[in-house]
Amino acid sequence: MTGQIALLLDVYDQAFDHRAWHGTPLAGAIRGLSHGDALWRPRRGRHNIWEIVLHTAYWKYIVRRRLMRDGELKFPRRGSNWPRLPVPADAAAWKRDVALLREEHRLLRAVIARFPPSRLGARGWRSRWSNAAHIYGIASHDLYHAGQIQLLKVLRRRP
Repeated sequence: MTGQIALLLDVYDQAFDHRAWHGTPLAGAIRGLSHGDALWRPRRGRHNIWEIVLHTAYWKYIVRRRLMRDGELKFPRRGSNWPRLPVPADAAAWKRDVALLREEHRLLRAVIARFPPSRLGARGWRSRWSNAAHIYGIASHDLYHAGQIQLLKVLRRRP
């Protein structure tokens, strides 16, 4: 593994579930949440934590698909960008969707770990962004939504 790939993996992991100076990563932001916590929304028309979890899982899949240049890959849930919540949206379904996020993270991590460094600067498949931008971009995406989740948790606890 080259230094570039190792650095990208480090950034990717810190944004998801590794200790980092910036604070709570995405997996830490959802740790210990109940399905009721995940379903709460600040008001009608706003996203809840569960929707954000599915959204982040979906975009990990999209980046993996682009890096692999594989139009045959399918996301395991119906919908795109903001997949619908399962019915019923119960504790078992929440556990499955958190596991889906973790699995999409793992699958993308494996692709990044063996990605050819010579292709990092190349334009991504079906995208205007480079392959490297997709990798550090998905890490930024995780951090953005980790912060959003942290805010939603604070708002939920407010009287």
